Amino acid sequence: MRKGLTAVLLCGLASLAVIPPATAAERKPIDGLEYTRQADVIYHRKHGVALTMDVIFPKKQNRAAVIYAVSSGFNSHHKWIEGTRFAKNMSMLLDRGYTVFLVVHGSTPKFTIRETYADIRRSIRFIRYNAKSYGIDPDRIGMSGASAGGVISLMMGAAPQEGDPKARDPIDRVSTRLQAIGCFYPASDLINFQKEGENVLKIAAAHRHLGSYQFRDHDPKTNSYNLITDPKRIAELLADNSPITHVSAGDSPTLIVHGEKDRLVPLLQASKMIDALKAVGVKSKLVVAKGKGHSWRDQWTNEMKHIADWFDVHLAPKKK
Repeated sequence: MRKGLTAVLLCGLASLAVIPPATAAERKPIDGLEYTRQADVIYHRKHGVALTMDVIFPKKQNRAAVIYAVSSGFNSHHKWIEGTRFAKNMSMLLDRGYTVFLVVHGSTPKFTIRETYADIRRSIRFIRYNAKSYGIDPDRIGMSGASAGGVISLMMGAAPQEGDPKARDPIDRVSTRLQAIGCFYPASDLINFQKEGENVLKIAAAHRHLGSYQFRDHDPKTNSYNLITDPKRIAELLADNSPITHVSAGDSPTLIVHGEKDRLVPLLQASKMIDALKAVGVKSKLVVAKGKGHSWRDQWTNEMKHIADWFDVHLAPKKK
């Protein structure tokens, strides 16, 4: 009886810890394209809700993967990646054989930027843990995103977390370290945003994602979350959630594509990050899109080539 009960309990723990990816039979053709999709793959559960991603498979896999952070103003919605538009945006990667993971995270104003980072780290661990099921090499994973998705990408490259070998959940034993970053027009310094000494909060309020930076502390006595209002503490949290704060010699090789005339996220944000990475010996490159602002129509067919070329170099199979 005890042995049977133990088996049931262990089975229950395993089912909570490891959420297997959808089977190959569940991959569906994408209308008019040569790719297939696994939709709504659950990579984590929190607060009683599921976090999901879609996986887009190329006609022929090269065994490398690109995780794309589906995020704009730290909003993230599955409806954005439905249909064919996003698959077409990723076609330059897919046509080169990359398997693309479109990851949806918890959105503002319900969740803050540090909770978003936690979601994305979980997705990286999930993908790496299940690499064999997806036909990818766990040591050939890159990340991309645009705007807020670019911020997330930079943070994942600059602040990787090693796995906890003692974690009950085997997915949490896996590292989040990525082999390359290639992203569009990200912020890197939330303390000095549009100019030195002016943080991101003013522009975030104007663009309706201030909730991303309304940090809260959990009070175990009342089991409630209390808004942090102390300016010094807010400044510390903004700094801690800025990718540039975490730059070190072991960071992922990073390429940034940024519009020359971006009025929302200044070009300086990208150039500062690239300079910081170069200063510690990390391979990095800034591509300035002449005359472009924050997002432009043909970025997926023109400037995406720079990112695809970057991944071709840094996600290539290791020479024996």
